[in-house]
Amino acid sequence: MRKYIPVYIRFPFFYLLVFALTEYFIDSGDRPAFLKYPVIPIVHLILIFIFIAIELILNAVDKVTYELLTDEAKKEFDIEYEKPFMQSAFYKKWMHKISDLKPIEEEKNIELDHEYDGIKELDNGLPPWFSGLFYATILFALVYLVRFHVVGDYTQAEEYVIENTIAEKKVEEYNKTAPDLMNVDKVTQLTDAAAVAQGKAIFETNCVLCHKADGGGAIGPNLTDDNWINGGGIKNLFTTISEGGRPGKGMVAWKESLKPTEIQKVASYVMSLHGTKPAGGKAPEGEVWTEAGSDKPAAEKPELIAEK
Repeated sequence: MRKYIPVYIRFPFFYLLVFALTEYFIDSGDRPAFLKYPVIPIVHLILIFIFIAIELILNAVDKVTYELLTDEAKKEFDIEYEKPFMQSAFYKKWMHKISDLKPIEEEKNIELDHEYDGIKELDNGLPPWFSGLFYATILFALVYLVRFHVVGDYTQAEEYVIENTIAEKKVEEYNKTAPDLMNVDKVTQLTDAAAVAQGKAIFETNCVLCHKADGGGAIGPNLTDDNWINGGGIKNLFTTISEGGRPGKGMVAWKESLKPTEIQKVASYVMSLHGTKPAGGKAPEGEVWTEAGSDKPAAEKPELIAEK
């Protein structure tokens, strides 16, 4: 076989097979195993060296075997060896086998008894490769039927949930190191319990000294009533917490200490305090603010200045 299949065909086939098996059997997540694990390229290099060594050994064996041939056998070998691969007996033999082609001298045995404009038709069957592919699809369908409809493996809905869970974990891992892209234009009020709880924890760590734990207000204003110095709503709160209050006497700008997403959670928690009416809460300060018709940030409204 070696005299018919050139090394430039053998080697790529061998390497691609090894590469495909490596990627298939090694779970490397969202990156190719070849790139994720440095040891794999090293193993591939070792296999390449082994392949070269085997080629050198086989070439040496071929030379010894060739010298043992008779002169007539050497001539036949040289004639066949010098042929291009596509013209070799090995190639022609296997192409006829997988295509089920009849030699020209045997085509008369499969000619049909009619012709069209002098063109005769041969009664050729489907090529074995095509038939094999067709039977493979039937086998696949049977395995699929048994696995998913008889045995009761996971359904497409379950697969969707599994893939989504994996994707969410990847997004969560990415977000741990990804730049925080939240800003006043994108901010929305968070209502899920986990986010509000995280906002509460940040509030209790940084804000209770001025606003009390219940938001009733101490040095800073009451956060539970309808009055706001810098405007209410999630966007105004986000801006106030991020940029700070009135210059010289207002709240500091927390953008230096908190990430934008953390500020969003704090603002969402503060909004959840509205209407709680804590005991001993400070008197209202600023202007009554309503969501309707007040979509602009307080900085754009001259009548709403200072802080809260």
